[in-house]
Amino acid sequence: MELRGNWRIPTEILAGAGRVAELPARVRSAGIARVLIVTDPGVAGLPFFTGIVESFEKAGIATAVFKDLHPDPLAEDVAAGAAAYKAHGAQAVIAVGGGSGLDCGKSIALAVSTSRPLWDFEITLPTPAVDAPLPPIFAVPTTAGTGSEVGRATVVIDTAKRRKYILLHAQMLPRLVVLDPELTYGLPAFVTAWTGMDALAHSLEAYYATFYHPIADGIALEGMRLVKENLLTAVNEPKNPEARMNMLAAASMGATAFQKALGAIHSLSHPIGARFHAHHGLTNAVLMPYVLAFNRPVVEAKIARAAQALGIENGFDGFLNWVLELRTALNIPHTLEGLKVTPEALKELAEEAVLDPNTPDNPRVADKADYLRILQAAMAGNLAGLEN
Repeated sequence: MELRGNWRIPTEILAGAGRVAELPARVRSAGIARVLIVTDPGVAGLPFFTGIVESFEKAGIATAVFKDLHPDPLAEDVAAGAAAYKAHGAQAVIAVGGGSGLDCGKSIALAVSTSRPLWDFEITLPTPAVDAPLPPIFAVPTTAGTGSEVGRATVVIDTAKRRKYILLHAQMLPRLVVLDPELTYGLPAFVTAWTGMDALAHSLEAYYATFYHPIADGIALEGMRLVKENLLTAVNEPKNPEARMNMLAAASMGATAFQKALGAIHSLSHPIGARFHAHHGLTNAVLMPYVLAFNRPVVEAKIARAAQALGIENGFDGFLNWVLELRTALNIPHTLEGLKVTPEALKELAEEAVLDPNTPDNPRVADKADYLRILQAAMAGNLAGLEN
C-alpha cells in the first residue's frame, strides 16, 4: 500500500452538558443577526427547542423556524426550506435535530447558494462551483448516530427516482457544533439504539476500509469502544450524562473517521431506506453482520486487532458474536423482514446498491450477484457461507 492520503479533521466543537446556552452568543459574535433554525416536527415540539428559539430572540437575533421536513429529507423539503431562508433574509442556518434536521439544514445552505440542481453535487461527481459562498451552518445534534454535524455531505431523496443521493460540498461543514447530552435525554429507547448502531457502522466501515488513514483508524477504534461501553447504558439509563455524552462523541468520531471511506453496509442500506422508508441506523444494524461475514476474507486480521483493542476474545468470530449479541440486547431484528423488505425487491435493491458511491470503497469487491447474495442471506437470517 502506498502511504499517501488527503486528511481532514472537523470543525470546532463545544462538548458538555448545558453548552447549547453558549450558541446564541457565538452566532452573534460572528456578526449574524438573522437565522433560520431548521429542525424536524418532533424536535420542534420539545421544550428544549422552545428554549433554544427563545435564547436567540433574547440575544437580539431575528429567528425563523423551518420544520416541515420528512424523516429522510426530500428534495422538496430542501426547496421549501431554501424559500423560507430567503423570505426571512437569513444570514445563517442553525440545524437542530437528528440526521434529518442536520442534513436538511446543510442542504438548504447549499440550495440558497446555487442555481444548479442539487443532484449536480452528488458525491460521485467533481464538485461544481456555486454562485455564492454557502452561509455559515451551526449544528446541534439531538441524536447520537449520523455524525452529520462534522461532515461535508448530506443525504437527500429524489422521490421521482426513489433514490438517496449523497451530496457533497466542503462548505457544508458546520462552522460550530454543540454536543450537549441534555438534549438527548428524551429520546425513545429504540431511537437511541438505532442511532447508536449507526455510529458503530460508521466507525466499523471506516476502520476496515483499505485507504491509508491511520488517524481515521485510531478515531474509529475509539468510537467503537465508546459504543461498546456506553450504548446499552444510554438505552437503559436515558438520563445518564456520561453515557449520553460519550455516545454523542462516538457519533461525531464515526463521521470523522468515515472521511476515509464507507462500504457495503451503506451501499445496501441506502436503497432500502429510499424504497421502504426504514430508519437508516436500524437498516445498518440489520445488515452489519451479513456484510461483516461477506468481507471476512479481506478484513479478518484487522477485525481481530480491533477485537483485541476492545477487549473481545476470539478474534473475528468474537467480534461478530459481539455484534450479534448487541443487536439482540437492543431488540434489533435479525432479518430484512423486520424492515418490511419484500423478497421481490431484492434484485432491484442489489442493482441500486452496485451504483451507490460507497460500493467501490468496500474492502472486498462486490458486484450485483454478491449484493443479491448478501440480501438473500439477510432475508433468510443465515450467515453461513457468505465469506465464500
